[in-house]
Amino acid sequence: MRHLFQASRFAALLVMGGAVLVGAGAQTLSSPVPPGSPSSQASGLPHGQGAGVHSPLSPFAPLPRRGDVVAWSTLTDITTKVENKRIVPVYPAPVAELNQKKLRLQGFMMPLEPGESQRHFLLASVPLTCGFCTPGGPESMVEVRTAKPVKYKLEAVVVEGTFHVLQNDPYGLYYRITGAVGVE
Repeated sequence: MRHLFQASRFAALLVMGGAVLVGAGAQTLSSPVPPGSPSSQASGLPHGQGAGVHSPLSPFAPLPRRGDVVAWSTLTDITTKVENKRIVPVYPAPVAELNQKKLRLQGFMMPLEPGESQRHFLLASVPLTCGFCTPGGPESMVEVRTAKPVKYKLEAVVVEGTFHVLQNDPYGLYYRITGAVGVE
């Protein structure tokens, strides 16, 4: 049973990063709203209608604005390129500069293990709507490894830790926070 759980646990991560593309070119993952525009700066959230965007029909409230956290619009404003038949992220300078810095992120928990308290989970820019689906692409999720367990809840949580911008993660993730603690 444990092997089945572990296989399903990482299935979503493999889907995010294991895609092979035939052909070349860059894929833009950023918001359709240009960076720096008034509506882009106002919410700090991804814009548009695709995955990683908070639906106005969602039963969960969107993330409240906080000045002490990195905005998801910063993390999602990246492009990709094809390298050795793999899709790899191309990070703009504002994202690359976050590497190895202590920072705070706000998002919705996506548990990777059973239990009320979590030490390893994904933090997503939007709430889960399906237990088997990822709420967005790898640009809208961060893997979190905590120093102390964080109590699971459906509402948004804030974590603080060392942020890592990943260059070649085997699960296709773009970001990770280690040594994280829950923040009220």
